[in-house]
Amino acid sequence: MSDEELLQEFSKSKNEYDAAFSVIYSRHSSRIYLYCRKVLGEGNYCDDIFQETFIKFYNAATSGYNIPSVQFYLLKIARNLCINIKKKNISYVEIEDFHLPYEEFTVENSELNKLVNMGLELLPDMHKEAFILQAFQGLSYSEIAAVLDVPVTTVRN
Repeated sequence: MSDEELLQEFSKSKNEYDAAFSVIYSRHSSRIYLYCRKVLGEGNYCDDIFQETFIKFYNAATSGYNIPSVQFYLLKIARNLCINIKKKNISYVEIEDFHLPYEEFTVENSELNKLVNMGLELLPDMHKEAFILQAFQGLSYSEIAAVLDVPVTTVRN
């Protein structure tokens, strides 16, 4: 089923929308987690923001909120939460039992990943987000502009 068809399941019974949410979660969780991890780093807030993103999505979907695109809506929620955390710099408790599947990296890939992350930390927040959305999420300039609420020309620059 497509994301749009799964969203229609949220207007039905609890069993149907729980099943639809489970599929949406499995389909988009790794991308949202990667986004949070890249924006916030390997620190305290990533797991909490990731979890809160899906809680907010679930609440919006079950309340009948019009969600035009699941991927963009999840990215928008995650982005807003990341911005709020960066502004407030609130301390969160680490969730130690949280696990997501990941791929093993060779030593070369691990070192390259560290260098990319160090480079990302040097970028201003707006440039960092645009780069993450393009390089790691595979979004086009127009999609990035929609997520960041900026003109396409700004994204291109």
